[in-house]
Amino acid sequence: MAARRKVASQEEDGSADQAEQMWLEADRGYSVRLAEGKLACRNANGKPLASVPKWLKDSDIAQQLLALGEWLDEHRRDCQQQVETWMLRSLPVPRTVLNEVWSDPDWRWSLNNLVIASLDKTGTLDKNTAGLLREVDQKRGLGVVDIDGETQWLTASEILIPHPILIGGLAELQEIASDMQFAQSVDQLFRPTFAATSDQQKSTAIREFQGGRFEQLTHVLSLCRRLGVPVRGGYACTKVWENGVPVEARFWIGNDAPDMEALTEDLIFVDSEQRPKMIGEVGPVTFSEGMHMATRIYAKRVVAKEEGAEL
Repeated sequence: MAARRKVASQEEDGSADQAEQMWLEADRGYSVRLAEGKLACRNANGKPLASVPKWLKDSDIAQQLLALGEWLDEHRRDCQQQVETWMLRSLPVPRTVLNEVWSDPDWRWSLNNLVIASLDKTGTLDKNTAGLLREVDQKRGLGVVDIDGETQWLTASEILIPHPILIGGLAELQEIASDMQFAQSVDQLFRPTFAATSDQQKSTAIREFQGGRFEQLTHVLSLCRRLGVPVRGGYACTKVWENGVPVEARFWIGNDAPDMEALTEDLIFVDSEQRPKMIGEVGPVTFSEGMHMATRIYAKRVVAKEEGAEL
C-alpha cells in the first residue's frame, strides 16, 4: 500500500479541450462556446445566460460550433470503439501507434488506465509486464502501474490490451484502480468474466439460460438493441475474433411474431462455416463474451413472484 501512495493521480483528459474553453465572438456583442458538449452563451455585458436565444443558435458561428461538438463526440466514440476492438480481438498494437495518438485528448481518454502488457518477439503475451497505462513517452516507453503499485516502463515494440480473462494479477490491479480512483473508458478491469466448467467443455451448448420468459418478443428485441447486440434468425449474436479466428456466440431468443411471448433457449458457438463447436474448443475470450451476452439478456427475463411473497 505504501508503494501505491507514490503513484501520482493523473488528471483525466477528455474532449473538452480548447474548443470547450474559448469564448467566440458572435453578433450583438454576444459570445458563444461549447460547455460539456452543449452550446452556451453570454450577453454583451459578459453575463452567462441560462439558455441560448434562437437567433443566436441559428447563427453561422453557433452552427459551426455545434458541428464541431458533434465531430468531437463522434471522434471520441470512434476512439473508444477502436480500443475496445483491440481488447476483444486481442490485436497487437505497435508502441509507435500509441506514441502518435497519445497527444489527442480523446485517444488518451480512451487508453488511459487500461491494462496493457508487452508482447515478446514470438507474439506471446508477457503477463508479468501487465499494468495500468498512465503515460506514453517517446523515449522511455509506456508508463504503467504494475500489480505492486510501482511505475514501470514498457519498451516492447508491440503491446496487447488483454481481455480481463487473460490478465494475470487481475484482483491486484482492480484494487489499485479502486484505491487510486482510476477510471476506464472501456469496460475491462471490472468486466464480468466466465470460464467453462469441465462439464460444459464436453457439450456443444450452454443450457443454463433455457426458459427465460419475456412477455413479448419485441421486449427482448428492444433489450438487445439497447445492449448493442445484433439479432439474426432468432438468435442474439456476438462474434469474437480470437487468435485471428472468428467464432460467433448465438443465444436463442425466439423468432415468432413481435407481440408473442418469447422463451430463451441454448447458447451455442459456431465457426465460420456455421458448424456448432464443442465448448472445450472455444477460446476463453470467446466463451466469456458469449456468456456475458447471454447473462445480460437472461437477467431481464420476467421472474414470477413466489406464492405467498410480500407485495
